[in-house]
Amino acid sequence: MKRVCLLLVILVTLSACDQAKNSANEDKTAVVAEDISTKDANHTKNSPSTKENSVRNSEVFLAVDENNLSVLDFETAYTMCAQALSEYYKATWNGADINLDKYMNNESLKQYTQKKITTQYELFLKNKLTYNLVTSVDIGARQVEFVGDDKSFFYLKLDARVQKDVGSFAEPTEFLIQSLNEKLVIVDWYTSGKDSYDSTVRGENQIIDNPEIWNNSEWIKKISN
Repeated sequence: MKRVCLLLVILVTLSACDQAKNSANEDKTAVVAEDISTKDANHTKNSPSTKENSVRNSEVFLAVDENNLSVLDFETAYTMCAQALSEYYKATWNGADINLDKYMNNESLKQYTQKKITTQYELFLKNKLTYNLVTSVDIGARQVEFVGDDKSFFYLKLDARVQKDVGSFAEPTEFLIQSLNEKLVIVDWYTSGKDSYDSTVRGENQIIDNPEIWNNSEWIKKISN
């Protein structure tokens, strides 16, 4: 197993769709840097408010190499995770829709994530906290690693600062990303903030390094009980 630590930022151009099409044939460029950040992860032009809109605006996050995941996929992997995280917070606090099919392939992970969103939104609704809406999400990458072997994957640790109508809060989230059928997918997602849903259900201080974890039926059964 070859593990490569990446402290890099991909130059993401915040341009309109027609500009993106004009530059579609340009080579992607990776630049070494200390950190990465993006405002609200909306540069991919997705702000769903209904399930219909989410499906209509659905995107495919394609791998550079249709046969293998590579370090050149970092920009797409980061964009996908940042967008998913932004939509996640708006779903849990604002009741906005999120199309998990766009980000995940594993049915067990999708079901768990949907339950996580629904459970938290219902809790916030019960405690009359949903009036204080999420307005934007600032996301930066604290740590990125590319693990290259027969089943290569990215490990991303992202820091999110959630801006609300009144106040804000921050917490870290870890992702594992793989390439499946020529597109990138999230194969694990763990938010380790204090009293987070994942920390409560999966346990605190988990080591997120197993891209096959949601294929483990015994483990899934254990956390579902």
